[in-house]
Amino acid sequence: MRIDILSLFPKIIKSSLEHSIIKKALDKNLVTIKYHNIRDYSKNKYKKVDDYQYGGGSGMVLMIQPICDCIKELKKERKYCKIIYLTPDGKKLDQGTSNKCSLLENILLICGHYKGIDQRIREHFVTDEISIGDYVISGGELAASVFCDSVIRLVPGVLGDESSALTDSFQDNRLSEPIYTRPENYKGLLVPKILISGNTKEIERWREKKSLERTKKYRPDLL
Repeated sequence: MRIDILSLFPKIIKSSLEHSIIKKALDKNLVTIKYHNIRDYSKNKYKKVDDYQYGGGSGMVLMIQPICDCIKELKKERKYCKIIYLTPDGKKLDQGTSNKCSLLENILLICGHYKGIDQRIREHFVTDEISIGDYVISGGELAASVFCDSVIRLVPGVLGDESSALTDSFQDNRLSEPIYTRPENYKGLLVPKILISGNTKEIERWREKKSLERTKKYRPDLL
């Protein structure tokens, strides 16, 4: 998998993706991430990339020219399965989307900033618009990091135990069950006896029951 990221502040994304599981994926060459600074494609002598919006209103807008030229340059080298714009008014990112994207070969991400990007980019280049939640943050960089993390961990070979991802929350539209580890007894706080019984079938039933209970209590909308 290759992910190209267009951003005004690529260092923000890069610093968050150079640790833990994602770093291992990069080191194994299972995933390649390339960063492209939008400002590098500006034809303005001061490298200006934003301007006031037509019709008036507060907030600056990223101009069409630098983003358009960057996309066109990258598309000369490869065909993208998806060109994704990270925006608060996009489709909310969920596990199903991450699962599907983990099977793609080439993904291009566009990080908005300020008030957003010129609408013509969205209409003529973007294939998907994704939000990480119903709130606004300063730019698309953190959203890009979240998207990349949620997708890359699902790429075959990234996780040491690939079956681990299959039991994550939201994989079956449910929350995961409670989990415990050693010690069995911590100052009177005990691990449920069923989990140390060795009875695999009963443990699976318990996990299924607890998963359903937690989902009904905390996220009934998933059922």
